[in-house]
Amino acid sequence: MGKFVITTRANGEFQFNLKAGNGQTILTSEGYTTKAACNNGIESVKKNAADDDRYDRLESKSGKPYFNLKAGNGQIIGSSEMYESVSARENGIESVKKNAPDATIDDQTA
Repeated sequence: MGKFVITTRANGEFQFNLKAGNGQTILTSEGYTTKAACNNGIESVKKNAADDDRYDRLESKSGKPYFNLKAGNGQIIGSSEMYESVSARENGIESVKKNAPDATIDDQTA
């Protein structure tokens, strides 16, 4: 089962990583100024993860595929790592869809 891990960045902002059951990070959030906003981001991922239309499939300047998960308002709520192939990116999206809805929260900031 997946889990959201909340950590604090060097600048004091909160962020979360969604990790798959194998511990690999499959989605990383933006920085949030409050823990409440970070938790809202997690809820947004849980709510939007199953909707394929919420995923922007993109390519970096170096040609590596990646994706962003967006909320209903179009705001990016998480980004993936860079993948070596389009099929690997699709596997990453499927992993977010599978892991996010029931993922637990591991708050490492307390």
